[in-house]
Amino acid sequence: MRRRVMSMLAAVALAATALVGQATASAEARPAEASAGSHPAAPQPAAPPTEFGTDWHDPITATPPVAKPATKSCRVTLAETEFRDFTPYKGSYAPPKGCGDRWSKVVLSLEGKVKGRQFDRLGYLHIGGVEVLRTSTPEPSPDGIAWNVEKDVTRYSDTLRADQPVEMLIGNVVDDTYTGVIEVKATLTFYAAEPHAKRQPATDTPDRVLTLDQGRLTTPRNSERIVAEVYATGSGGGCEEFWYLAVPNQVPYSCKADGGPYREVQISVDGQLAGIASPFPNVWTGGWSNPFLWYVIPAPGAFDVRPLQYDLTPFAGLLDDGRPHQVDVSVVGVPKGQSGWSAPVNVLVWQDGGSARVTGALTGHKESEPDSSTTYTPGTDEHRLDAKGGHRLTVSGYVNTSHGRVATTVTRDLTSTSTHRWTDGENDDALKGTWTDRQTVVSGRNTLRTNRTYTMDGATTLDTDNRLRTVIELGDRAEAGRGMGAGRTAWTVLDDTYTGDASYTANVPRDERHAVGTSRERYRLTSPDGCYDRELATAQGVLTVDRRRC
Repeated sequence: MRRRVMSMLAAVALAATALVGQATASAEARPAEASAGSHPAAPQPAAPPTEFGTDWHDPITATPPVAKPATKSCRVTLAETEFRDFTPYKGSYAPPKGCGDRWSKVVLSLEGKVKGRQFDRLGYLHIGGVEVLRTSTPEPSPDGIAWNVEKDVTRYSDTLRADQPVEMLIGNVVDDTYTGVIEVKATLTFYAAEPHAKRQPATDTPDRVLTLDQGRLTTPRNSERIVAEVYATGSGGGCEEFWYLAVPNQVPYSCKADGGPYREVQISVDGQLAGIASPFPNVWTGGWSNPFLWYVIPAPGAFDVRPLQYDLTPFAGLLDDGRPHQVDVSVVGVPKGQSGWSAPVNVLVWQDGGSARVTGALTGHKESEPDSSTTYTPGTDEHRLDAKGGHRLTVSGYVNTSHGRVATTVTRDLTSTSTHRWTDGENDDALKGTWTDRQTVVSGRNTLRTNRTYTMDGATTLDTDNRLRTVIELGDRAEAGRGMGAGRTAWTVLDDTYTGDASYTANVPRDERHAVGTSRERYRLTSPDGCYDRELATAQGVLTVDRRRC
């Protein structure tokens, strides 16, 4: 088939990387429509068909490509395999030769192919026990699709400097009904350091990347900055995949949880709450009962799950004592005894090069009373659940480094509101929700602010003719600001918005569904360095717009 498819400076760079995301699904097709100027219009494609057929455009997203330096590069293959079941691929990795051991950038590429019939599947890639990618797959056309995901993994350079075991899994089921075998190839491309940089790594690259040993963490004794990242996802196939739709136990709906839909991912150190975060409301490519929404443009983050980040620097004085400490991750709101979340942890550490031992202490710990409440309003024709939640945590500490005492205060404030409406039998089901996650890190004279807002406004209906329709809008918006002194702040602003409208006849053979669907994504990013703005649109699986404005 034709293919279509440390210092606060380090903290700022790391936060900016987390802000904009790191992966893009690409296609080789020419743009269907382009803006004037530096992006000339390409020939227009044929008009979209009246309904979906057996083939459509390969998956594509509007996210920016990974910027690559113009230096010598070396490529290493991590895995080349097929997934038919839940058996992990296991292999080995060796560092490249010829590109040094301090790289200006390292880029992970995942190429995939699948055809036939298959669900969306979740997967991971580990190198030396470090999770470098959490992903999901597109659902295929009968004729087959191909897709590619790129991710900047430079921050894992410490792990990549030594031989390591590799483990990868995209859990899959292949039988007489679900025929799609998932073929993948994962590679790393290393870009040598700039000549003037000699052996110096990129400023945002941590000195060490650690994993937990049965929940225990031992950091180097000269750690001056510590950031944990958690790849938290609600599992596929269960209610926690759709945690934002959960209702209290006494309310008549199929997905229940004691406290309703409020979820919060917490990390603790030796039993003390160390960080809080709002999970991203991921929607996989079969989500909202309608895969026709996502065949070409997936929901934001579906192919590259962005990890939640927790600045644990206030705990550095405690963690630097040379002894192992217990680090636990939990998800607030999950019913007791119920699984449904995966939350692997990487710990990024910046060391004080001028000191063998960094001392310090935790000086402040204050949290609000967690707020989670629901109001259920029954109705003859429609049920309604209004939910809200919130939590605030402030943690302070200091470290005595070779460049003086550095005090750090991390404040994080979470809020959420949602309105869920549904009818008896859940033939009509709708949710409108907003989640905010605001963090301020003050370290020495530097201030970093990160404000994230996630939105979801969707509705699924099933009419008397068995016609299922889903209309949805998803938003991933964020701001990252670094204090520049004299009251000035340099901001990076992200706005990634997806809209879709698709319908098909349910409970009939695939060739009788008569499915139609439109989708659109616009990804905008502005920063002191410039802007990026790309918009995609599709109809019945045909790419109709590819417009770039920056």
